[in-house]
Amino acid sequence: MSALATSRLVDAPSQSFGIQPFDAPLGAEILGLDLTQPLNDADFARIHQAHLDHGLLVFRKQRITAEQQIDFSRRFGPLQIHVLKQFLLANHPEIFIISNIQENGQPIGLGDAGKFWHSDLSYKEFPSLGSMLLAQELPEEGGDTLFASQQLAYETLPAELRQAIEGKHAAHSYTARYADEVFAGIRRPTLTEAQLAEVASVVHPVVRTHPETGRKGLFVNENFTTHILDIPEDESRQILAELFAHSARPEFIYRHQWQPHDLVFWDNRALIHLAAGCPGHLRRRMHRTTIQGDVPF
Repeated sequence: MSALATSRLVDAPSQSFGIQPFDAPLGAEILGLDLTQPLNDADFARIHQAHLDHGLLVFRKQRITAEQQIDFSRRFGPLQIHVLKQFLLANHPEIFIISNIQENGQPIGLGDAGKFWHSDLSYKEFPSLGSMLLAQELPEEGGDTLFASQQLAYETLPAELRQAIEGKHAAHSYTARYADEVFAGIRRPTLTEAQLAEVASVVHPVVRTHPETGRKGLFVNENFTTHILDIPEDESRQILAELFAHSARPEFIYRHQWQPHDLVFWDNRALIHLAAGCPGHLRRRMHRTTIQGDVPF
């Protein structure tokens, strides 16, 4: 089991809140919880279990500060700092800004984040346990995020495809599709040699076991996975294409339609996600914290 952060709030008063599963393959809404208030150990344990049970939690109307988002995230484990340092929140490097807004001719955040299906930081030796995304400014149209259960995807794999990936490992690289122009006119910042060294390619199992639930799920994605090891290149390409197509079938997906001040917390060990996008002239700004996970097995 992944070790949770050691901060404890035994004496904080309990909050009365509910857990309402969505009518979807994954996800639940936490009803009546105020994250501006201290969260005691018993309440935190309920949230932690709900996250394991449902894969994704939605906390509505959370007008929390950067410090409060960081503190809540850190209850689950150490936080990871994104390689694009220019998009970290001033004085709070734990928060990565995802935004299409430009100020003084410069982007304030990563404008095209999540345009291919992926699991956050699967390209790191210690991929993310989970991510928390807080809505700061939302467009009037579009901007949805889709999430797909990779455990359901694995459990419904055709027998032949499941056999083909048994015991296999795959390489993940941050730069696999880094230069792809996913929106007209949008290019990502050029990475320095130091940044490239920070995101060197890694190898993970094609099927990972969730360290806290023991459930198996696919752990490849179209954004960062480059190839399967120890098989011919054409065979790797074919298998990955089949896995990518299967992993995002509609019956595995929850589509989140953002509301002001939503905080969404998802499990990168169990899900992949995709940003649906919005018209470029509409402003969107989100703040993400990313919790470090374990080496996949």
